[in-house]
Amino acid sequence: MPSPTLKYAYFPGCVSQGAARELYQSTAALTEALGIELIELKKASCCGSGTFKEDSRLLEDTVNARNIALAEQLKLPLLTHCSTCQGVIGHVDERLKEFQSTDPAYVEKINGLLAKEGCAPYQGTTEVKHLLWALVTDYGLEELQKRVKRSLVGANGRSPLRCAAFYGCYLLRAQKTLPYDDPYAPESMENVFRAIGAEPIYYRGRIQCCGWPISSYAPEKSFKMAGTHLLEALEKGADCIVTPCPLCHLNLDSRQPEVAKAIGQTLDLPVLHLPQLVGLAVGIEPKQLGLDRHVVSTRSVLDKLGF
Repeated sequence: MPSPTLKYAYFPGCVSQGAARELYQSTAALTEALGIELIELKKASCCGSGTFKEDSRLLEDTVNARNIALAEQLKLPLLTHCSTCQGVIGHVDERLKEFQSTDPAYVEKINGLLAKEGCAPYQGTTEVKHLLWALVTDYGLEELQKRVKRSLVGANGRSPLRCAAFYGCYLLRAQKTLPYDDPYAPESMENVFRAIGAEPIYYRGRIQCCGWPISSYAPEKSFKMAGTHLLEALEKGADCIVTPCPLCHLNLDSRQPEVAKAIGQTLDLPVLHLPQLVGLAVGIEPKQLGLDRHVVSTRSVLDKLGF
């Protein structure tokens, strides 16, 4: 059973506060429903989305050492709900913890830069954890199953909602080690689906890149990558794709009309954020989860569930 004081220093990231506001909204609704306390890091800065290191590794490490230090000051784990934020900040934390013994001068240099700005030093005393891992390892699947209030089995005895996971490559393989799952054969998302009564759909693209990282300079290739994954999920019978990454969501949902045009196929496959799906199962209303904010309508999912 989860601790009544399950609490995290919450790093919402940029995308959930802008282009994918429904993720911010649904995370707040879900954690409140589950009794998880989030202390939002209002002074945190963008993780860089993997781009800072193209100019300077020191820049990426310093910016994110500061983000981690904000959580350390609260003596709490840092919680993300974005695969990219998790991959970047988690990898910085992993690297700096290693450097504390192998290259302490480098960590001292970072802390010197932080001190010049009046920031607390990085100490390596906490962990960086995605909402997915928090639900699976901290809250627990058994407890999550107990909180289910709304069946994800279709109305009138239809089959369960068929959900295709899309993990996001940063969540799985940006860090050297992944203690919560297998980076090449993950099951965490599928285990969550089972716990809340949905049916997992397996397809090749679920652990691959969505195409977002190349969308700014090779949009056609990016759209075709996304289109391949969407078509595979549809061919396997998915009712929706569920992702723990707002950048993947942007490429798979917000850009789905362009994707469909690029591949010459009709798609119309709803793409849900992870807390939206879990939120439905624990009894939160669709509007409260922001399910009316998507580019691709989520109506087919809601109709199947009898809303």
